[in-house]
Amino acid sequence: MRKRSIGILILFLFLGAIIGSALGEVIALILPDGVVKEFFTRSVMIGFGLEEEDKGDANLLKIHLGFINFAFGFNFKLNVIGVVGIAFAAYLLRWYHQRY
Repeated sequence: MRKRSIGILILFLFLGAIIGSALGEVIALILPDGVVKEFFTRSVMIGFGLEEEDKGDANLLKIHLGFINFAFGFNFKLNVIGVVGIAFAAYLLRWYHQRY
């Protein structure tokens, strides 16, 4: 059995979440209003950074060094299909490692 790289695992799961979430948004655009559409469009924002007071929705970590300013932040919107994408990516990774 080959040693699994943590980088490959994170890459597969991250790509699965991104592709799944994007697919969920596309499915939500196609579906008519109703319970099913609400199910696919409901999502959770995951991120880090400090919340900026004047813009309540932007999560940024700001660093002021006098001569240069940095603003860091990361938000990830995950929906139901995104979770399915993560599970599918984990399955593909397991299949890939068993096969090769």
